[in-house]
Amino acid sequence: MGEKKCPHCGEWSSWNQNLIDTCDHCGKTLGGVDLEYQERREAQKQANKEQWIFYIKETDSEFVKTVKKVGNFFYTVYISIITFIAWLIAALPG
Repeated sequence: MGEKKCPHCGEWSSWNQNLIDTCDHCGKTLGGVDLEYQERREAQKQANKEQWIFYIKETDSEFVKTVKKVGNFFYTVYISIITFIAWLIAALPG
């Protein structure tokens, strides 16, 4: 356990190395910019996950989930082959 200066009020507060710890004086989070960055990063991860070609939702039926998993597998194989061919074309002339 240590101390951290609150980015909001400027007072020192006890801190357990957790971004969501609150200031002893003003009650706001001690994370500040780091907490905002972490929240923004989590939102970007979720957006990237949902943009996958066959995004599997929790509300999908088992049949649809299986079809999407098979689709994701073949899409990954297809992209791997295309990437290998692109690498081969780039590597051969050199």
